[in-house]
Amino acid sequence: MDEKERESSGLAMGRRGFLRAGAAAGALVTGAGAARAEGPDPLITEVQPWATGFGDGVDATPYGLPIQYESDVVRRNVGWLTADVISSINFTPIHALEGTITPQGCAFERHHSGAIEMRKEDYRLMIHGLVDRPLVFTYEDLERFPRVNQTYFLECAANSGMEWAGAQLNGVQFTQGMIHNMEYTGVTLRTLLEEAGVQTAGKWIYVEGADASSNGRSIPIEKALDDCLIAFKANGEALRKEHGYPVRLCVPGWEGNMWVKWLRRIEVTEGPVESREETSKYTDTLEDGTSRKWTWVMDAKSVITSPSPQMPIKHGNGPLVITGLAWSGRGAITKVDVSLDGGKNWKEARLANPGQPMALTRFYLDINWQGEEMLLQARATDDTGYVQPTKDQLRAIRGENSVYHNNAIQTWWVKSNGEAENVEVS
Repeated sequence: MDEKERESSGLAMGRRGFLRAGAAAGALVTGAGAARAEGPDPLITEVQPWATGFGDGVDATPYGLPIQYESDVVRRNVGWLTADVISSINFTPIHALEGTITPQGCAFERHHSGAIEMRKEDYRLMIHGLVDRPLVFTYEDLERFPRVNQTYFLECAANSGMEWAGAQLNGVQFTQGMIHNMEYTGVTLRTLLEEAGVQTAGKWIYVEGADASSNGRSIPIEKALDDCLIAFKANGEALRKEHGYPVRLCVPGWEGNMWVKWLRRIEVTEGPVESREETSKYTDTLEDGTSRKWTWVMDAKSVITSPSPQMPIKHGNGPLVITGLAWSGRGAITKVDVSLDGGKNWKEARLANPGQPMALTRFYLDINWQGEEMLLQARATDDTGYVQPTKDQLRAIRGENSVYHNNAIQTWWVKSNGEAENVEVS
């Protein structure tokens, strides 16, 4: 039996012993310390209010809503981060979610001039420029093309951006929550470009949104013809207003600003447009003050979502599930390692499912926690062989002047009382 097998066996025995001990004592487990109380449990032996009458009928909530007991699982913003909430961002509560699919109602928002309302009937998408046939599509037109379903993560380039100079915000929602992962339904961009007929001189496209900010980005034609998607559904239903209803662009693996919402125009061009969003913004300022552009890809990254500052250990000593998310804009996650001691030693985590290209992967590490302090870290590897860097490794190349593309390893200091804090171990 190797070390991993002994660990697994010991953990399993620990769990069985823990449960057997509770059953033998007629115990109920309560509170943060998993204290045992003798005697019958009224939640088992007595009839409870919810069992004494009728519940809601099937038409009580025509569109189902989360139950009130989960009301804390919401997006949150940071008031001082931006001047107002119109051109701002909020954060996905990834600490409180499981699996990999993000509910639309929890998926983070980023707007440059606020979320707009547009009827499907008023929607138009124009393709023009270096094409044989300039075209305008209605929403109904898009529905008639062959459609596909793909699951992708969307990550803001500024995710973790405040952490370049050291630990800042105390919560995984705020340090890593500019990300979500949805199943999109739509038409491939390639299908529409082929319908219009891209001319030989067309090497780039420029995509633009219908909101007042006219957010627009340049994309090489190779990417446009590869895996970009014109999406009109997410997680089986219409896009939410804040996610670009009725139609948005998906640019798998690339920074979220390129996933233009309320997509209204695609122009085929000879070269990049050099718009505001790709010159004054969304460039990487290096140590010497120069700025690097066209760094679209979101490199491999991971984070432990529990335990974390917003998800402290409350059950006391014993079996503990460490879990988190990993992703890569260059392909699929193949491995996640977890360290309990700030990167000195690593244990390979279990992937809930094999990694999918440009999608979130859930990982788990089961341990037997006895109240020892931990410096929790996760380190992702993708199918290109890329390994997530430490902050020092990243800073050696990028310095500390940047805002975007911080994919360095995150550390949580878990204290003996189960509480956790954002710290830097670089």
